Amino acid sequence: MVAVVAVVIVATGLGHLSLRAPGAATRLYARHFRAPRRERLFLSSLSFFFTFFLVRAITYAIRFGVGPFHNISAGGVHVHHLVWGILLLLAVGYAWLAQVGTGVGDTSAWASRVTALLYGIAAALTLDEFALWLRLKDVYWSREGRESVDAVLIFGGLLSVGVWGAPFFHALLRESVRLLRR
Repeated sequence: MVAVVAVVIVATGLGHLSLRAPGAATRLYARHFRAPRRERLFLSSLSFFFTFFLVRAITYAIRFGVGPFHNISAGGVHVHHLVWGILLLLAVGYAWLAQVGTGVGDTSAWASRVTALLYGIAAALTLDEFALWLRLKDVYWSREGRESVDAVLIFGGLLSVGVWGAPFFHALLRESVRLLRR
């Protein structure tokens, strides 16, 4: 949680506020993300975009031989990062089936936050190679590879709309229902 708050502080430019009042960022976070669903959407969105940009940076580093990064192979087969994303999506899905991290029942806020972060990471790892699983061939660096970026933008947009637009859409739905009842 502390790491997430630190990322939020830096990302939102609230760093100067936290220096004057250490609890201010935590209070702001608690006020804006009281609803567990909204917090999970926010954390998923944050980890999704962070992971996407990090993975893209690492893949560029691998391609141009910069730094300690290299492709992972098992038995001579290149293991694409979408494999790790799918495995992580399966793990998070299983946890949610078991009601771990869903906010239902006895699950803790910590489990809810961790599974939301892991979901965002897994979705980014998987969708960054969308073109690969769409075409069943490695087109990451070709023109067709752009489809992966498009998929990331579409899904990331949906996650973000859920976070930032939720109060508006709820109010719009309530108003529509009120008008229909007349």
